[in-house]
Amino acid sequence: MTTNYNLPDGPLLPRWLRMVKFISQPIKYVDDFAKIYGDTFTIKSNRSDNALVYFSKPEALEQIFTADSSYFEVGRGNTGLGFLLGDRSFMLTDGDRHQRQRQLLAPPFHGERMRAYGEDIRKITRQVSHDWQIDKPFKIRESMQEITLCVILRVVFGLEAGERFEELRRSLSDLLDFMTSPLMSSAFFFRFMQKDFGTWSPWGWILQQRQKIDRLIYALIRERRAESDKNRQDILSLMMAARYDDGQGMSDEELHDELMTLLVAGHETTASALTWAFYWIDSLPEVREKLLRELETFSVNSDLSIIAKLPYLTAVCQETLRIYPIAMNAFLRIVKTPIEIMGYKLPQGTVILPSIYLAHHRQEVYPQPKQFKPERFLGRQYSPYEYLPFGGGNRRCIGMAFAQYEMKIVLATVMSEFQLSLVNKRPVRPVRRGLTIAAPAGMRMIATPQVKRANTPALV
Repeated sequence: MTTNYNLPDGPLLPRWLRMVKFISQPIKYVDDFAKIYGDTFTIKSNRSDNALVYFSKPEALEQIFTADSSYFEVGRGNTGLGFLLGDRSFMLTDGDRHQRQRQLLAPPFHGERMRAYGEDIRKITRQVSHDWQIDKPFKIRESMQEITLCVILRVVFGLEAGERFEELRRSLSDLLDFMTSPLMSSAFFFRFMQKDFGTWSPWGWILQQRQKIDRLIYALIRERRAESDKNRQDILSLMMAARYDDGQGMSDEELHDELMTLLVAGHETTASALTWAFYWIDSLPEVREKLLRELETFSVNSDLSIIAKLPYLTAVCQETLRIYPIAMNAFLRIVKTPIEIMGYKLPQGTVILPSIYLAHHRQEVYPQPKQFKPERFLGRQYSPYEYLPFGGGNRRCIGMAFAQYEMKIVLATVMSEFQLSLVNKRPVRPVRRGLTIAAPAGMRMIATPQVKRANTPALV
């Protein structure tokens, strides 16, 4: 057993003080600590508290992500999400149960099945973007949320446009918008805010809205089980057809919780990433020009598998997820069995935080890390311990390939028809949005028709 524990240096701060900065200034929070203590540091509220240890060196992340999962507890560190996702969500489980659930959920997000969803993504993107009024400002995030939510409802839930689609869309949108507002974002971290004082209290409204969504989802599951059409290819239907090794399928409760997990993990995050991408494309004319030159070599109706492989489009998406990763940290790990990471001997109860943001801003890996430079991804292949916007190890996001595919299709579809320009050209800084960071929700853009240029050479 590991003895003589030693932890990296770091601040000793009252919890309330560090949490205020953690919530209100998420980027400055880690940047300031890294400037003082380096890339590995410990934060404690008092000397008897369990330590929170931040790691960002590629070597440290490799040790964490490749360690036997028996060393860590992950689900317990995310139990605060149980009220939203449900207790059976694979994000809240550990060990064999977690692995079994991942194996059941992963197949629809890869290969031909995933690519078959591309036409739905393109169709939904066109529907939303064609509602924009030329030269009239609109909130870009709201449009991206509408696209990603409709994609989830169509591709994951298998819903066509209609009354139920609209009811579920409105209910989910209202809930997530309220929960990720600046005020309610604090409720994820302060339990005293999670008090139900009836319908008119903030938390009471959240619980009531959640119950409404539960009823809609369980009704959908019952109807889908009773259906005779066994050839559906939406992810809910594929989940219902999947079987564990013992031949058993998922219960209604498991299906509900995994649907909520896929919704929360795949809707807000992709909308944030797309919002940032349009911000950077407009802010940097040279990036927009290179991307347009590449896109103009293909028809708007080109094979989506070809568009998804375009190198500069891919690099723009990768750099968007590097500079401001939507999740600043990978899933925290709570040490179950003492372990040594980079020479530090960590006792049971230590909370390990693999910092995606700090890993993505290492000067020796990404020169000029504060600058948006897609070209860095054209000349180098980064390891999964240097570039990890979707986390790592056995907790890497199962929807990673789908999210990247969706980003590329949405960007290519919009840019083939519109040029989006920021109303206010001042630099934008990330703000907290629930458990993630995002561009300010009020950021507005103007759409104008994309100018078609003849005989434009392809990007080399």
